[in-house]
Amino acid sequence: MAMHLWLIYLVAVIGLSLTPGPNSLLVLTHGALHGHRKALFTVSGGALGFVALIALSMLGIGALLQASAGALAVLKWVGGAYLIWLGIQLWRAPALDLQKPANAVASGGMALFRQGLLAAVSNPKVLLFYGAFLPQFIDPQRDLLVQFVVMAVTFATVECFVEYLLARLAHRIRPILARAGRRFNRVCGGMFVVMGAALPMTR
Repeated sequence: MAMHLWLIYLVAVIGLSLTPGPNSLLVLTHGALHGHRKALFTVSGGALGFVALIALSMLGIGALLQASAGALAVLKWVGGAYLIWLGIQLWRAPALDLQKPANAVASGGMALFRQGLLAAVSNPKVLLFYGAFLPQFIDPQRDLLVQFVVMAVTFATVECFVEYLLARLAHRIRPILARAGRRFNRVCGGMFVVMGAALPMTR
């Protein structure tokens, strides 16, 4: 991948990562509830999900989905249902407790990782976006696998950095979120439900 092309791609990826979405909202929530260190599991799961979607796009699945309305509809409904379920869980979660009892059971790292992964792969619009976005930076004269590795690593690195900053910010304003009580959980949960309900309706 030519250096000037990679720099353009890097700028585009940074802009994409700064755009609010389900994963950034999830990381913000987990950073507030569990701290930035545990939120790294969520960040890692999301990054793996994005890399998997990039891989599918590079294999031409994005073009297949664009041509098959049925396959896209299934993915939209499954992704929307998961986001709604996640939103309901956040809505029903108790108010943020800054002084949890010593025997309180914390959410496991694998559970946070799984939520980050599923939040990333449950949005078929991301797959279609990659299908249209990545080809702009592919040089047909160069090795496709090498270009995939460069683009996937670049995206995952930028995404992890941006989301980790979100998690740290959320943890710093944790006392404010605690005073807000259940309203914080309901706002985040409601946003997930809205996204999940709107996702299957998009064209």
